[in-house]
Amino acid sequence: MKHTLPALALFCATATAVVLYPGLASRAGATPATPVTPGAATVTPRPAPAVARQRPRIEVVFALDTTGSMGGLIHAAKDKIWSIAASMAQADPAPEIRMGLVAYRDRGDAYVTRVVDLSSDLDSMYAALMDFRASGGGDGPEAVNQALAEAVERMSWSDDDNVYRVVFLVGDAPPHMDYQGERRYPEIVALANARGIVVNAIQCGSQHDTARVWQHIATLAQGDYIAVGQNGGAVAVSTPFDAELGRLAAEMDATRVFFGAGAARERAAAKERATAKLHAAAAPEALARRALFNTSAAGDASFAGEDELVEAVTSGRVALDTVAAEALPAPLAAMSAEERRAHVAEQAGRRAELKASIADLAAKRDAYIAAELEKRGTHGASLDDKLYDTVRRQAAEVGLHYEAEARH
Repeated sequence: MKHTLPALALFCATATAVVLYPGLASRAGATPATPVTPGAATVTPRPAPAVARQRPRIEVVFALDTTGSMGGLIHAAKDKIWSIAASMAQADPAPEIRMGLVAYRDRGDAYVTRVVDLSSDLDSMYAALMDFRASGGGDGPEAVNQALAEAVERMSWSDDDNVYRVVFLVGDAPPHMDYQGERRYPEIVALANARGIVVNAIQCGSQHDTARVWQHIATLAQGDYIAVGQNGGAVAVSTPFDAELGRLAAEMDATRVFFGAGAARERAAAKERATAKLHAAAAPEALARRALFNTSAAGDASFAGEDELVEAVTSGRVALDTVAAEALPAPLAAMSAEERRAHVAEQAGRRAELKASIADLAAKRDAYIAAELEKRGTHGASLDDKLYDTVRRQAAEVGLHYEAEARH
């Protein structure tokens, strides 16, 4: 855990650092992805500007079997996705992080695949993940080939050189190899290799024919093969600090002031709905991990989004006096210019104080978890640790350097 910074230093950093918010970039020749959440309308992602970035980027897609036998793993994923993000955020230099999801079952089930495109808005991605339930399946092979194809081709992967692109294929059943006209995993993995996408295969359970194919996929993709129990093998540690961390994170969310009109207003409203859903339904442990991620340098884009006024003004990206009143939320639109400046400064100061408090509690939480894992004798043996070790080794190729141990 990094040393806790005083509130003033955090405020100064907020006021001077320039944060860029790239959108989603479609790879040339790929079909643009359509993010889908269960029961929701589809939304086409916006293309990102093709500009060079100074910071390395991590783009990770989980291709996740959501059939009935995967209930334990899906539950673990809902609990642990924030700790995975927080662990990835520990890299030096701090990376930009985008995540996506391909949920898959099989033909004849309620759906074959559902896709949530790569995005830096992890609140929205997590809100989509919360809606998935394990169901269907039970008849052997699943739509693994289609899931892999959509993970490689339907996501808006970046074209830059300094990007760690990775797919984690997670499932317990082998692919159908008998569907006529469907491309099979060797061809799909070859395409992933050509696009610089690593594929790691995580097998749940001990089915022999799955192990054989998963190992073959990992070998072809120059990735790792990881075997875990049917429940996912994640470490579950609750701490006395989780509830307070979640409360502080909710207070920090309340410092956000979204601005803009049209599409920007719609994005802000969707982000606020996703955040409200998390606070209403996510476990305290997940909310605590989200607090740690959102206060990291890599979590800035997920926390603020693209249209957040406090960050935009304090970073110097936007001059407050140039923002039209109709682009402001109603309370700010009714203020004088001086009152608006005072309000933005107040929110920035409060945000800095909350970040400092979260950092202090996070250090205590880390120490508590380390002691608990030592007591259990599970330190370094969980799925979390295996994923972290895989990312740490593979991401080194794009200049990202990690400490030896993961954050849980």
